[in-house]
Amino acid sequence: MSKQWWKEAVIYQIYPRSFKDSNGDGIGDINGIISKLDYLKELGIDVIWLSPVYQSPNDDNGYDISDYRGIMEEFGTMADWERLLDEMHKRGLKLIMDLVVNHSSDEHSWFVESRKSKDNPYRDYYIWRDGKEGSEPNNWESCFSGPAWKYDEATDQYFLHLFSQKQPDLNWENPKLRQEVYDMMKFWLDKGIDGFRMDVINFISKVNGLPDAELPEGRKFAPGGDYYMNGPKIHDYLQEMNEKALSGYDVMTVGEMPGVNVEEAKLYTAEDRKEVNMVFQFEHVDLDSGSGGKWDLRPMKMCALRDSFTKWQKGLEHEGWNSLYLNNHDQPRMVSRFGNAKEYRVESAKMLATFLHTLKGTPYIYQGEELGMTNVRFDSIEDYQDIETLNMYREKVIENGEDQDLVMNSIYVKGRDNARTPMQWDDSEHGGFTTGDPWLKVNPNYTEINAEQAMEDPDSVFHYYRRLIALRKEYPIMVYGSYDLLMPDHDKIYAYTRKYEGQTMIVMLNFSDDNPVFTLPSEFESRGDLLIGNYEVEDGGDICEVELRPYEARVYLVK
Repeated sequence: MSKQWWKEAVIYQIYPRSFKDSNGDGIGDINGIISKLDYLKELGIDVIWLSPVYQSPNDDNGYDISDYRGIMEEFGTMADWERLLDEMHKRGLKLIMDLVVNHSSDEHSWFVESRKSKDNPYRDYYIWRDGKEGSEPNNWESCFSGPAWKYDEATDQYFLHLFSQKQPDLNWENPKLRQEVYDMMKFWLDKGIDGFRMDVINFISKVNGLPDAELPEGRKFAPGGDYYMNGPKIHDYLQEMNEKALSGYDVMTVGEMPGVNVEEAKLYTAEDRKEVNMVFQFEHVDLDSGSGGKWDLRPMKMCALRDSFTKWQKGLEHEGWNSLYLNNHDQPRMVSRFGNAKEYRVESAKMLATFLHTLKGTPYIYQGEELGMTNVRFDSIEDYQDIETLNMYREKVIENGEDQDLVMNSIYVKGRDNARTPMQWDDSEHGGFTTGDPWLKVNPNYTEINAEQAMEDPDSVFHYYRRLIALRKEYPIMVYGSYDLLMPDHDKIYAYTRKYEGQTMIVMLNFSDDNPVFTLPSEFESRGDLLIGNYEVEDGGDICEVELRPYEARVYLVK
């Protein structure tokens, strides 16, 4: 397996709307990001993944793009963006941009033309179909609730939208559309960006005929993922994308791929296939979802998390590459989801950070994660902004009369606005995010959890992340070492080894409020040097039996 800069990098995701507002309009912007680049450089990260800053009507907060080559006015100008890239490169930081090409906005000029007539030159840039028996062309459900089709009176046909009604799916069967995408990618690559994060990229190939999906009992619409996830031409499209847009540039690519399994991920990420460098898979963030999907809550069990990560670590051990994440702009805060944000917030945040940065793969930090930011609990649905959340609430509570308290609880646990509350910079009003009224309320705990306080405290979550990132750069074993599970039947401790060039690293993680005992297998050296731990302990020593405190993490280097 080859060494690559993107394997050794640590990536930091910025959700620009919520990061830092520079002009007091309550919306984060590009100049706000520039003002915090030194903060990110001090943290030690290598790459910034910038969520969409393209021109958009903001139906889905920028993931509905109306101009792929323009900058959203709320965020600034192209000159501002160019200065951001220049300031990043001056600091040795790389930039990857979001590539959102499963769908566009319905306000994109392509779609404006497409809907005018059936013989318009842009008609086949999108997926149009006749209705069936006076209803939608098939029974697919949108990922944002309701039907995946929207009727358009102008031409008496329906268009496909796997997400919002204002996000019509692009038709990748059309070679002209594909070439438009590749030209757009080269536009940004020629400006000097360092790669792309590809939004739901494994949705772009649909099964011929767009057949009905199996309809769950009592449901009007059916999950259609079997007919558009990892579709029949997806590998052809990605290889063509590499050939026509990416080849010739030293850049990284990560594909967001819901529904991908290990064997499929091997195909997507195998170096000789030239598709993408790594994938975002969703298995571990679906473990607390019941049969009813995301909003059907069930407890997150550590043993299931351990089994999932072990499967992916071993599955991509010799081919492909892992992306390592526990939260992002679409997921709730990891310390609230996988740890104990009430009694052991700091310990949980450090333990989970240790987990991500000691596995094989490229770690992703989501803004505020390095502070231990938590989920939010707004009083009213009126305080929420996320379209997925609002659509779900309308469907369940208003249309179907489900229990409001239960629905609100699922929003508190899983809603995407948990990740999108503004970055907490200091303890001033609105957490120092803006001098105006923020587009989304700040989490009220900003007075206790903020960057200013964290940077002043040498034992903070922020400085723990700094040490972890520095260790990863110092010890290649943390990047390239093999992975093997220890204590596979323990219900509280997740432990594993990493081995590389004669070194062995042992990682101990307590995912509980208890004090379980880690027992070292006899084949390992019983003494080690403590590289990092989230509690203060003596360096090194005998590690045959270690009683771990609640949410404790320890990483030892042994012979």
